[in-house]
Amino acid sequence: MLQNPRVVRYSAQPFNPPTRMATPSLSPFQLIPTSPSFPILKQQCRFSRRELTIFSNSCLLLLLGAQARAEENLTLAEEDVGNTSNSDQPEENLTLAEEDVANTSNSDKPEENVAVTPSCTERKPTKQVFLDISIDGEPVGRVTIGLYGDDVPAGVDRFSKIASGAAGISYRRKEFVKIMPNYVQHGGLRSYGVDAELASKTGSNLGTSRLGEEWEREYERCPGTKNVAGSVGIIVRNPSKPPPKLKLIAKQGKLEIDEEEVGNDPNGTEFVIATKDSPELDASTLVIGRVIGGMEVVQRIGLVKTVQENTGSPYFRVAKLIGDKRAVVAERGFNRPYSKVIVTNCGLME
Repeated sequence: MLQNPRVVRYSAQPFNPPTRMATPSLSPFQLIPTSPSFPILKQQCRFSRRELTIFSNSCLLLLLGAQARAEENLTLAEEDVGNTSNSDQPEENLTLAEEDVANTSNSDKPEENVAVTPSCTERKPTKQVFLDISIDGEPVGRVTIGLYGDDVPAGVDRFSKIASGAAGISYRRKEFVKIMPNYVQHGGLRSYGVDAELASKTGSNLGTSRLGEEWEREYERCPGTKNVAGSVGIIVRNPSKPPPKLKLIAKQGKLEIDEEEVGNDPNGTEFVIATKDSPELDASTLVIGRVIGGMEVVQRIGLVKTVQENTGSPYFRVAKLIGDKRAVVAERGFNRPYSKVIVTNCGLME
């Protein structure tokens, strides 16, 4: 046996450990590389797993802290913007309030204008005319019409003189020639034959120049529908025909400029009574009054059977297109009553 046995101790260190030179200790943050591409740790430095874990966790905490600060700054910036917009709201509200006050003051002006200028449908009649009506020889009643002498003097003068017979001609024994869903139309007087001769003897003029001027003035002055239910108007123009034009004519061997004569239709004597609001009449009719009595008689006239309109037929449209006279004659007969609706008597009411 050995007298002095040697105890051999096990060591985890290698038998020939490499000599290490003392190096200054660096902080963990100084060991983080600054190059864009992260270098291989194995080539730059030697870390234990524990140190590497600590360093990585520290970096992660730094990144999370920076992100949190950025989000906080963004939130503060949004709050500042919101406060700025909220601070502008009082000025906007004040501006809106001023605009409301201005609009309110402006909206009061039309009411004042309406109060000063009476409505065109609320005019006061100055004269009254009556028309006694019969259907197929059977009396059906009297229609009383109030005329607006102060507003449309030319139209009222024309209608009242014819109704009273002062113009040498009258609506007596003349008939209604058209019955539409919204109005009934009287044929008026003829621009030729006996009616024209009687009118010329008394100096009456069947032209529509003064009536046309009055229609233009009333059309611009009165907005909206003029021919409302119960209104009475004279047909003074035909919108489907062009207005009269100047033309060069020869008279007694000399050339003169003259205006085309107003055609036979209209001649300023035909009148209509609206059973319903009829805006389609506004372009041709001068409103001179309204029915103040006997509206049920007008409604009864509107119930008379008429010739059915056939403008939708392809045969009629082709004939009208090529100028066939039969189509023109047929068109004149549309909406004519089968029964004779006649004014048996008429005149001014005292």
